[in-house]
Amino acid sequence: MSVHLGDPAVAAFVDAVNTGDREALFAVLTPGATMSDDGTDRDLASWLEKEVFSSQGRMDVESVSPDGRTLTATYTNSTWGAMRTRWSFTVAGNQITRFETGQA
Repeated sequence: MSVHLGDPAVAAFVDAVNTGDREALFAVLTPGATMSDDGTDRDLASWLEKEVFSSQGRMDVESVSPDGRTLTATYTNSTWGAMRTRWSFTVAGNQITRFETGQA
């Protein structure tokens, strides 16, 4: 099933995660972007390295909110395996300023 990601910045984020494209992922994030995982703020660069790049992270999006900024996805990486997750993005212009993720 293909899900339409209505927000271009969120679509670029998902694509960059799924292709492991570090340059594209950091390009869609503002320089001061922040994030949280299961309600705890994390260091963005360290978290992305551990949870996405070095562990081959992948998002299989199941559903998208009408504004395109909240997703439910099966997130899989070599550290944790597959888990159902919720992602919420704050977007300014064409970049993400913050995202929050956690188990759904």
